[in-house]
Amino acid sequence: MQRLKTDLLVIGAGSGGLSVAAGAAQMGADVVLLERGEMGGDCLNYGCVPSKALIASAGRAHGMAGAGPFGVASVAPQVDYAAAQAHVAETISRIAPMDSQERFEGFGVRVIREHGRFISKTEVQAGEHVVTARRIVVAAGSSPFVPPIPGLSEVPFLTNETLWQLRERPAHLLVIGGGPIGLEMAQAHRRLGCEVTVIEAERALGREDPELAAIVLEDLRAEGVTILEETQAAAVRGRDGALEVETVGGRVLRGTHLLVAVGRRANLDGLDLEKAGIDTTRSGIAVDEGLRTSNRRVYAIGDIAGGAQFTHVAGYHAGLVVRNALFGLPVRVKPQILPRATYTAPELAQVGLTEAEARAKYGDRLEVVRFPYQHNDRAIALRQTTGLLKVMVVKGRPVGASIAGAQAGELIGTWALALSAGLRMSDLAGMVVPYPTIGELNKRVAGTYFSPRLFENETVKRIVRLVQRWLP
Repeated sequence: MQRLKTDLLVIGAGSGGLSVAAGAAQMGADVVLLERGEMGGDCLNYGCVPSKALIASAGRAHGMAGAGPFGVASVAPQVDYAAAQAHVAETISRIAPMDSQERFEGFGVRVIREHGRFISKTEVQAGEHVVTARRIVVAAGSSPFVPPIPGLSEVPFLTNETLWQLRERPAHLLVIGGGPIGLEMAQAHRRLGCEVTVIEAERALGREDPELAAIVLEDLRAEGVTILEETQAAAVRGRDGALEVETVGGRVLRGTHLLVAVGRRANLDGLDLEKAGIDTTRSGIAVDEGLRTSNRRVYAIGDIAGGAQFTHVAGYHAGLVVRNALFGLPVRVKPQILPRATYTAPELAQVGLTEAEARAKYGDRLEVVRFPYQHNDRAIALRQTTGLLKVMVVKGRPVGASIAGAQAGELIGTWALALSAGLRMSDLAGMVVPYPTIGELNKRVAGTYFSPRLFENETVKRIVRLVQRWLP
């Protein structure tokens, strides 16, 4: 057994763990990084990167089929599903060097490709190594949750981890789960020529603003994706290429492939957290506002910390932990500034409070400002006028923004900055945006907030008339 001592031990080489390791090592800390699987974690290998690559392929196919309104002949795309999956693999391989063991060893990080488990409050065993660390960061991520549906364990099914191994296009893809992952993959496969049925036990995109979710769902249905809401899977049966999902109520849905996308669970198994005195909850490791666990020497970040499960959240957590672990600076997670996006077409994005959440919190003090995509000149030119931007405002400051439409994931960044920096609507209204861009929507919705105050205000009109009399 080889014993090592280090300033900082990081368990997990996903986006959060890599960010902590790189930042700490480059600022002079001695860092050991443990990873038993692929460097880059879920985001690079199974999640964000491959899904967006497949969505890109699907978008090209959809564009070919719908080019007529632009004066270009529409054609039925000849989809090579294996080639689309090769594009996914190539995308991963092009990004992988940034997350590679060699790159991080170049930063001075000692990388050990073994599973880590706690053996005391300050020690972690990884294969033949026992690592003692002043501070430990658990960034072990999450995995697809497989629900206990009768028969599911007896049939072949896909998750976001195994979907990328397919090379033959599914004739009919059944998707259990109407959340972001399920709907992104449902639309992508429909655009690539598959029949697709989504089975959702509650409301599809149930976490999102219902008005904006409806915009997205309407477009997906218009493209031919069958979305069954309030439909619970009761049993699964069949064999490869001939699967059946029976719902509560007895309806039988038939398909060739089954994708299970009902959420994720924190990777707690095998860490032996109890030996380190680390408390857990149903959703992950229990942490305080500074991401510290019940063992003050140990932090938990990213998916395993039991909060929002997004790559950018893990990166945000990483920055906070580096500040605290290396410099002793006080830090606090601010959930209200964390955006999220669903990469369907149209996209759906949110930061801060939804309209319902804001009304519950602020009541009559809340103003909701709306601006539709149909009044944006660039959206008209692109024929992407389906969409709406809503901003929740209290005393001149935005407390939340919801967007459904083209490039919503890009647009939401401005509102994430506004919430993070405490900007006022006047700051957004005063910015200058290139014309014509989709980005003008952010400025226009801010301007809409002031329109009634300026153009429908009799006091303002009287002041203007008075000033005009006295101006030379």
